[in-house]
Amino acid sequence: MTLNQQKIDITDRVVGKLNNNRIDLYLENEKIGQISLPEGSSFNLSHHFETEHQKIYQNVSVPDKAQERYTDCDEGGWC
Repeated sequence: MTLNQQKIDITDRVVGKLNNNRIDLYLENEKIGQISLPEGSSFNLSHHFETEHQKIYQNVSVPDKAQERYTDCDEGGWC
């Protein structure tokens, strides 16, 4: 039996993670490469997202701790 070399498109399975001034590229848990970012690079994110100290944050609304007892109520109002 012989093995033939073949290219497989994995583009939609690659994940990038910020790491200092670069983006590390992963396929599942395997690091497959990196992209270097020039000093002073900026990010254009949707309005609910922001970057700070090499991390990306999502701004979300969460229930106030004082109201926790009302978070598991069903549609009929029973909690």
